[in-house]
Amino acid sequence: MSAFWSWFVIVLVAAQVIGALWLLMIFTTTKVPGEGATTGHTWDGDLEEGNNPLPRWWLILFWLTAFWTVVYLVIYPGLGKFEGITGWSQTGQYEAEVAAAEERYGDVFAAFAGMPLDDMAREPGAVRLGRNLYLNNCATCHGSDARGATGFPNLTDDSWQYGGTPEAIQYTITNGRIGVMPALGAALGDEGTDAVVQYVLSLSGNSTAGADTLGTGQQKYMQYCVACHGPTGQGMQALGAPSLTDGYWLHGGSAADIRAIIMNGRQNQMPAQKNLLSEDRIRVLGAYVLSLGAE
Repeated sequence: MSAFWSWFVIVLVAAQVIGALWLLMIFTTTKVPGEGATTGHTWDGDLEEGNNPLPRWWLILFWLTAFWTVVYLVIYPGLGKFEGITGWSQTGQYEAEVAAAEERYGDVFAAFAGMPLDDMAREPGAVRLGRNLYLNNCATCHGSDARGATGFPNLTDDSWQYGGTPEAIQYTITNGRIGVMPALGAALGDEGTDAVVQYVLSLSGNSTAGADTLGTGQQKYMQYCVACHGPTGQGMQALGAPSLTDGYWLHGGSAADIRAIIMNGRQNQMPAQKNLLSEDRIRVLGAYVLSLGAE
């Protein structure tokens, strides 16, 4: 924050606090007519506005609130660059809590540090710890049962976009993934897109189109799609290009779904966990994910 904006915030906050105190002073010291008095304003002929004083206890609560505002701004950050006399910050508290958790639980995860992921996936203690990490960090997208949803991969089957080896799973969790399917609608046109849709469906045995349409679709496929998905549609895990032959569709497998993907493209992101989880925790989490595929 620059000096200008720091002083801007300080002046703005101070003006609001002083204004609130001034209003309290006015309402506290100004004498008002007794019970039942009115302001003299009348609506609809006989509807009068009362002019009764606030209850004393109510005013006291306002004063206490204003006093606490001043105390808070002295103790905690809230006035531009001023950090408060305690030096508290969200980042500092988070780091302190992480350090405390690491001190308390670090040895529990470190106990599996030298164990291969394959062995950890068969170790009940490691799987139990990994499941807790999964539920706290992964279930929002992949579901509590790890079966995923539209746009979020199922982790319990044998279909892996980037590979299902222990190394690939650990890399994915650590560094995340960014998958991009380019939009091809402009290049293919409507008829070309429809032909490619039918050819893609035929790779998993789900197309009823004729030979001419499939031939055109294959020609377009070999021109625009083969570099990522391969000549037989088996995909390429190094690029995250899924197989088109197994009947598993991350974004839906109907003709309309596939057409929308080809026309408009897709971009997915698996967020990296290396800034949230230690290496030992990532390995335990990876072992749990690995154990799901073995079920």
